[in-house]
Amino acid sequence: MGSSLKKVLIIDDDTRNIYALRMVLKVKGYECLTAMDAQAGLQILSEQPDVGVVLMDMMMPEMDGYEALSIIRSDEQLSGIPVIAVTAQAMVGDREKCLAAGASEYVSKPIDQEVLLDLLKNKFNM
Repeated sequence: MGSSLKKVLIIDDDTRNIYALRMVLKVKGYECLTAMDAQAGLQILSEQPDVGVVLMDMMMPEMDGYEALSIIRSDEQLSGIPVIAVTAQAMVGDREKCLAAGASEYVSKPIDQEVLLDLLKNKFNM
């Protein structure tokens, strides 16, 4: 198993969310890269094409997750990377909206760690 399979990029403008996710993922052996905004996240992706999955907060200032998703999906180098959309307000239609925007999967905050780990392991083989 290559190390690239275990690399997760967390894009979230809230340091507490990043911290909590990193703790959970690190314990399970994932390498975490983090970005505080979508622009920085896209930069990391372009420099580290071996990221296995992206956890993307959908509600961020400047560029939101939807805009970042459309950039990822239209970039031939990045379009195959799975993106798990993360939203704080789980409203009716959020999941559909995220998936329609190009997300591979969807989780709402507060993130259920078991659900997330299950997704990473079983859906994305990480």
